[in-house]
Amino acid sequence: MPVEGAIPQLAGIEMFGNSIPAGTVGGDIFEYINFQQRYNIEKRIALALKLSETYLHPLPEGAQPGNEVDVHVRWLESRPSYSPAEGAAYRQAKSSEQLRIAEELQDLYTSAGVLLVDAQGHGVIAAKIASTVHDVFHTAMLSELDHNGATTPEMFERINLRLARSVTARNALGGSTEYNRELATMIYGEIHSDGLFRFVNFGHPPPLIFSAEFGRFVEAGPWRLAQFPPLGLEIPRDHPDQSRYSSIQLRKRYMKESDISEITLMGQGDILFLYTDGVYDGTDEQDRKEIEQIIQKHKQDSPKIICNAILDFAVKKDDELRRLGEAERIDDKTVFIIKSA
Repeated sequence: MPVEGAIPQLAGIEMFGNSIPAGTVGGDIFEYINFQQRYNIEKRIALALKLSETYLHPLPEGAQPGNEVDVHVRWLESRPSYSPAEGAAYRQAKSSEQLRIAEELQDLYTSAGVLLVDAQGHGVIAAKIASTVHDVFHTAMLSELDHNGATTPEMFERINLRLARSVTARNALGGSTEYNRELATMIYGEIHSDGLFRFVNFGHPPPLIFSAEFGRFVEAGPWRLAQFPPLGLEIPRDHPDQSRYSSIQLRKRYMKESDISEITLMGQGDILFLYTDGVYDGTDEQDRKEIEQIIQKHKQDSPKIICNAILDFAVKKDDELRRLGEAERIDDKTVFIIKSA
């Protein structure tokens, strides 16, 4: 769980999240992705603009390649059918790509990310699984910003594959098909200053929108809310390494841009509520109603107060489970609140 100093500051948006593990450690991970604090956006933009110019310059005769474009053009030159126009066209295309990356990076000044991971169970094993997702996510994010300037569906396909069950590992265990999968759900989303929240969902309970005007949860609107199974359970049918992993079923295709869901906070005071199933499993109508009443009561308050009020409700539910002798049902709890200011 991050410290409050990591909370991104966006015009027109307030946010706060908190997490309570079921034990000494837990399987929930919650993290703000404060792009301006974590990454040097200005230097990345400057580098992209510099490369857009550098890529246009032909390699001097006898000089060694100085970048990936030089390497590729040198390879093109080795082909019998090569013409100088082909090399120039490639350089122009790669230069243009860097200009697009610079524009994408510019958008990070007015957006922030949030990562929410819920590993199956709680305790050390769950913490290990959640930590794996966290580490893979941040490694993939560095590559995305360098090569695309923004997150893309390909990034989430890589994270999904990392949590898939390896056939090689199964064979090392004597061919057993019974060893445990490392199951985890994940939501990653980016909130923009205009209230647009774009996110991907792997098996996680969907976000809820509280309307300040109507005083209740409302439907997300006409936007399609796509959802994939938990991480690692489905691999695209045409993935080159598909046969190297054990998939519950093969997905028909790779993730596309259209699979990134969108929700917009339309009115002032509207609230986006994200959570893990230790707080609300997404199906219990009584829990939903009580959380709705809590938000209605505190809708004029800060996201921090709203967040902690919902966690207090969840902790009281734990006390009731202990009283009933069902303490094994207690799970890690995470709440994240985004409010349109």
